[in-house]
Amino acid sequence: MAEPHQHPEHLWRNPEPKRAYDVVIVGAGGHGLATAYYLAKNHGITNVAVLERGWLAGGNVARNTTVIRSNYLWDESAAIYEHSLKLWEGLSEELDYDILFSQRGVLNLVHSLGDMREGRRRVSANRLNGIDAEWLTTEEVKAFCPIVNTSPDVRYPVMGGTLQRRGGIAKHDYVAWAFARKADEMGVDLIQNCEVTGFDREGNRVVGVQTNRGPIAAGRVGICAAGHSTVLASMAGFDLPIQSHPLQALVSELLEPVLNCVVMSNAVHVYVSQAHKGELVMGAGIDPYNSYAQRGSPHVIEYQLAAAVELFPIFSRAHVVRTWAGIVDVAPDASPILGLTPIENLFINCGWGTGGFKATPGAGFVYAHTIAHGQPHALNAPFALERFVTGALIDEHGAAAVAH
Repeated sequence: MAEPHQHPEHLWRNPEPKRAYDVVIVGAGGHGLATAYYLAKNHGITNVAVLERGWLAGGNVARNTTVIRSNYLWDESAAIYEHSLKLWEGLSEELDYDILFSQRGVLNLVHSLGDMREGRRRVSANRLNGIDAEWLTTEEVKAFCPIVNTSPDVRYPVMGGTLQRRGGIAKHDYVAWAFARKADEMGVDLIQNCEVTGFDREGNRVVGVQTNRGPIAAGRVGICAAGHSTVLASMAGFDLPIQSHPLQALVSELLEPVLNCVVMSNAVHVYVSQAHKGELVMGAGIDPYNSYAQRGSPHVIEYQLAAAVELFPIFSRAHVVRTWAGIVDVAPDASPILGLTPIENLFINCGWGTGGFKATPGAGFVYAHTIAHGQPHALNAPFALERFVTGALIDEHGAAAVAH
């Protein structure tokens, strides 16, 4: 298995784009690279270009908190995230690259009677969908994660929790490089510093893209650029019901192992894990305003830290090393848009909000199928753009115990 820190030198060569490809993917993040890999592996389509205006994996795939889970409430969400989790479980072997996938468990705390009802409901729904899920009492929460403060005297007392033992984390940049390496081996062109500036159309059919490195003809085009989907859709001539928000997170200094799982709390909207190197990785909820700025409001991160220190008193002695914000696309029902667009041969993958990283292999798998066949896979069919016309929404707002 390849050493994860040894990135193949030839991936930096940044080849000149050919004048025509069967498929052009706009965006070389996790989803774009995974889509290119599965186009080659599952469908034999290798005349593919992945265009990136910056550098490979320089966007949200390297600016997230790496949580992986599938314990969503609604059937449609549970199905696509569980498919993704099953792919995660064999991904290191499949890609011959250690992505540091760690199934340490994802623990969702509950702090109120409403939280408790929602948690028990979600555990039951998960089990009906064949997804592992457990309800824990306060005492069982403490036994599973000893550093959680379960005192009844805190602002948000821990009244129990839900646990998905198969959930966990992976190393985000390793994931991107693993997909990039395999896609490159199969003949996919990975083209950096190549910004898409427009789309070429013949009537209602896309036939190529305009870039700062010249025009590129394409049989089919897949948009896969988190945070900038609305801009690209507007260039192509259609609108998306998407809003972009900053999503803040932070890491601490390196520490000895103190946290054995991922802990999430909906009421205080904080989630935390400890990375393989030792830093604590904490995330907050999305900032309430729309922005493309990769920074966030100080009061959001301050509230997050206050909540984290109350839940984990031991963290009060840790030092913050850096904070950042990624840009997330959020659809009205907090579920992704993945499928066809009103423009023939133009496809869209966006709106994952805070769920994009955990969906990386699953989204790439079904998006590749959709692009290859011109029709959605059964798993992404419910996430069509048309649902905002028909009203068949998949409302994961709060239903998934923090939409991360």
